[in-house]
Formats: sequence, C-alpha cells, structure tokens
Amino acid sequence: MHEPVARPSSDQKFPPAINIIALAGFSAALSTRALDPVLPHVAEDFSISITTAASIAAGFALIYALVQPAVGAAADLFGKARLMTLCLALLGVACILGALTTSFSALFATRILAGIASGGVFPVALGLTADLVAPAKRQVAIGRTMAGSMTGNLLGASASGIIGDFIGWRGVLVILGALGLIAAVAVAAGFRGAALTPPPKTDLKTLRQGYRTIFANPNTRYCYSAVFVEGCCVFGLFPFIAAFLFDLGEKSLSIAGIVIAGFAVGGLLYTFTVSRMLPRLGVKGMMIAGGCLVALQFGALAFGPGWKLQFASMLAMGWGFYMIHGCLQVFASELSVEARATAMSLHSFFFFMGQTVGPLAYGFGLAHTGKAPTLVASAVLMVLLGLACAALLKPRAPSDARA
Repeated sequence: MHEPVARPSSDQKFPPAINIIALAGFSAALSTRALDPVLPHVAEDFSISITTAASIAAGFALIYALVQPAVGAAADLFGKARLMTLCLALLGVACILGALTTSFSALFATRILAGIASGGVFPVALGLTADLVAPAKRQVAIGRTMAGSMTGNLLGASASGIIGDFIGWRGVLVILGALGLIAAVAVAAGFRGAALTPPPKTDLKTLRQGYRTIFANPNTRYCYSAVFVEGCCVFGLFPFIAAFLFDLGEKSLSIAGIVIAGFAVGGLLYTFTVSRMLPRLGVKGMMIAGGCLVALQFGALAFGPGWKLQFASMLAMGWGFYMIHGCLQVFASELSVEARATAMSLHSFFFFMGQTVGPLAYGFGLAHTGKAPTLVASAVLMVLLGLACAALLKPRAPSDARA
C-alpha cells in the first residue's frame, strides 16, 4: 500500500492535524440538520405545508451533492485545507443571510448557498484524513473525524430546538452563522501551524486519469450505490420526525431536537466502540449488523412510540448506520490514491443525492400508503443493503497505488 502523506510522531497514534480536521467537520455539521426540529415553525411563518418546508432539506442535499465532483477536483488541484477554510466562511455568511430573509423562496436560496459551502468541508476532510493515516488505522481515524461531525449534528439538532423555542428559527441561523465565521478563522490559524507535507502535484490530466482509476475499480459501483440507498432511507426520514411528534401531541421543538440528536449520539457511540467491534465482527459482520440494526429501528418507529422511546430508537439507528457507513467510507478512500479527494467527493455526491430523493420519496409514501408501510419498506431495503455490501465489496488496491 502507499505511504501516508504525513507521519504521526512516535508518541501519538494520529497526527495532531486530525483534531483540526475534526473541528472543521464539527463546524460545518452544526448547520446541516439545524432546521429539521424547527421546520413546523418555518411552515407556520410562511404559511406553507410541512412537506413544502421539508424541501429545504432536499434542496440543501441536492446542491451539496451536485458540487461534489467540482469540490473534489478543486481540492486535489488547490489544496484541501485551503478549500475547507473558505467554505466555512461562506457557510457562516449564508446562515446569517438566511436569518434576514422575508420569504420562503429567499430562505430556500440561502440554504442552497449553505449546501454549496458545506459540500467543501466534510468530504474533503475525509480525504485529508486518508492522506494522513495508513490504511490499517484509517477506519479508526475516520471515526475520529466523524466524531467531530456527529457532535456538530448532535448540538445542531438539539440546541436548535431549544433555541427555536426561545428566540425562533431566525435566532438559530444567526448563532450558526456567527459560529461558522469564528470556526473559519480558527481552522485557518490551526492549519498554518500544522505539520503537513505539500500534496502531490496534480493537474487536469492527472484528474482525468484519477476518474478512470476510480470507475475502473469494481468496488466503485457497489460503494456509491450503497451510500445512495443509505441517504435515501435513513436521512430522508429526518425532516418528518418533528411532524410525527406533532401528530402524537408533542409540540415542543426542544423535544424534536432531542429525538433527532439521538442519531448523532448513536454515531458517537460508534466512534468510541469501532476499534473494539471491528476485530470481533470484521468488515462484513459490521455491514450486516449495521443494516439489520437500522431496520429494527424503522420497525419500532412505525408504531409511533413516545418521544423517549423514539430517542432510544434514533440512538440505535445512528449506531447501526455508522457501522455500515464507516466501512463504505474506507472502501471509498481506497478507490484511488492520486485522486482521493475526488473519490471521496463522488462518494458524498451519491450519498447526498440519496438525501435529495429521500424526503421526496418519504413524502410520497406517507401521503399514499401511510407511515407504517413506508417505514417497513425502508427497513427491508436496509437489511438487503447490509447483506449486499457484505457479499459484493472486497478489499482491492487502487491501480494507481505504488509502494
């Protein structure tokens, strides 16, 4: 396998720059799910349906997906750390502009801008993590990077519900915008002092060769298809959780935020346990167990339990989701060496295309078949996904890997 770009010092398991990368992911993730708990109030303020309000999530995910090929190429050409810093600053501006909007269409436009900015942070952070850490330790290192993002999702969802109850959804966006701008300054300063070696020289010809390398790998079609299904089934549900709780008579935005945050708590549990689970279950076992655990939670949510049980189900769903998703990220990081940021960005492209289709598919299913059949269908898909990934994905060195 290839040598990592930077080597950790002898007294550290991972380079210190991994912590800076985790901070970048945390800052970007704060705003990703922040509007989900307050969507009922957004719908009320603009006199629109909850399904229309949920289109914010679909629009955010769509533009996030569409910019991924360009983001990956830009990161490989101009540097991953520089691109992350610029995107964090853009994200902060977009959130503040969203708080000042007077129409739903204007709010939608600012979330599109936020989606573009977010698209330049997390997938590039994964590529940079893969550059820094050898394959044998990469899943655990990626888990640490993901911990920053999941903590951001956790605080973004839970805190926005609480803030929304007190100062409204506009206050949520103002706070997120300020934090994004502060994070951009902090991450820029942190990377200036990081002990990173310069990335390899990359030009357009190399990028074209990188795309050929990526799509020549048999794992590519399985890996990218799998994350599309994940995004559709799992994240497509999130914009409707607050509405499900409203139907049960639970009108507090804080409660909706706590339930959604349960998913991130489960993800954090994954990051704390992956180093112990992986040797016992193996990659195939992780993917099968993860798909089945997610499916069980869809079945539980179909019965409409109280919010405390829904929180527990979301926690278990997050744990199971990242068991399979973490494995897919490692496979994606090994599709190419020279165009790794491009490979990871394409991975995010398909993942967020799934998140674009997901809310639309859930909206159609809920309207035409009802809550229980829609959730059961998602459960079946997740079981099949875990089994298919375990059967089809195999370790393969990328063709551009050199000793």
